[in-house]
Amino acid sequence: MKKYIRNNGLSIVFIALFILSLGGQILTGFNHNNDELEEENKAPLSMGAYLQSGHFIQATFENWESEFLQMGLFVLLTISLRQKGSSESKSCDEPEEVDREPDPKKKDAPWPVKRGGLILKLYKNSLSIAFFFLFILSFALHLYGSLKDENEKRAAKELAAVTFHQYLGKSRFWFESFQNWQSEFLSVFAIVIFSIFLRQKGSPQSKPVDAPDDETGE
Repeated sequence: MKKYIRNNGLSIVFIALFILSLGGQILTGFNHNNDELEEENKAPLSMGAYLQSGHFIQATFENWESEFLQMGLFVLLTISLRQKGSSESKSCDEPEEVDREPDPKKKDAPWPVKRGGLILKLYKNSLSIAFFFLFILSFALHLYGSLKDENEKRAAKELAAVTFHQYLGKSRFWFESFQNWQSEFLSVFAIVIFSIFLRQKGSPQSKPVDAPDDETGE
């Protein structure tokens, strides 16, 4: 067990933080939404009803959407774009190990490499495919939740519901998306630039402490 925790500590800690944060979001969002309903003299929602509400779905997936978009773009753009001096960039001049063609004869190569053909082509791009699939799924669920929340609020005011196509032309959904996208792009810019000049001993996201600023890559 100790060896398993040591070998998987990073994922264990982050999934634990995710669960705790999601639990905090659910609890505080539930209370906040019911506070708003109380102010409007509406009946409060049960926890089960809240988890199916537009308020919860929209709030959750608008954040997931921006995270997966950021990571997908970062994976793709770092294939061909460089940033001199950054630990997040490939070398500006030297060939990189990640660019070489996979060797199916390698003893411990993953099975898609040994299989070849279309399976290998998909496997060679599976990381970006996974991120963009999750982005599209989160985008769709964000849109669904945001539209549902909008119509729930309109129903409370006895206004007519808006359709999917009408809502796409409104500013609310795109405002929710852009406010998250810009923060994710800023955070990537920050790690790319900060890693040129700043160091964190022991972190693979940093260059060695004694590395010169113009050294590119880890």
